[in-house]
Amino acid sequence: MLSTNEIREIEAEAAHYPTRQAICIDAMRIVQRHRGWISDESLHDIAAHLGMSVTDLDSVATFYNLIFRKPVGRHVIMVCDSVSCWIMGYDRVREHLCKQLGIRLGETTPDNRFTLLPIVCLGCCDRAPAMMVDNDLHNDLDPQKIDRALETYR
Repeated sequence: MLSTNEIREIEAEAAHYPTRQAICIDAMRIVQRHRGWISDESLHDIAAHLGMSVTDLDSVATFYNLIFRKPVGRHVIMVCDSVSCWIMGYDRVREHLCKQLGIRLGETTPDNRFTLLPIVCLGCCDRAPAMMVDNDLHNDLDPQKIDRALETYR
């Protein structure tokens, strides 16, 4: 069941859109902000609230990699695997992150502090390699910068 706050926020956004289906991404982001991820139950509730089929909403949810369909850690690290980041050292960045966190891409640390996910592009190709932790962009990465960045989220 969607909370009163979630419904109020969804309806406030809906006023800016021509159809209820057009707000589906924002609605999922609102619920995700409150709950951390979009469970099957949440997906059903959002779909019902917007008058959409669960299948249609799930197809949107699984297309956008910023909608989390399983629980994530308190901090989500998105490591950019664009062509620019590949050229500038993505492999080294990914390996260092995996080693420091003790997890692989797609996993969450045992203490639920970090989830490590790939992302197609963070839009800062001139400062590659890059990662985003929550809403903070970190670029021109090397192992020392990664370690300093991770320390700020501990």
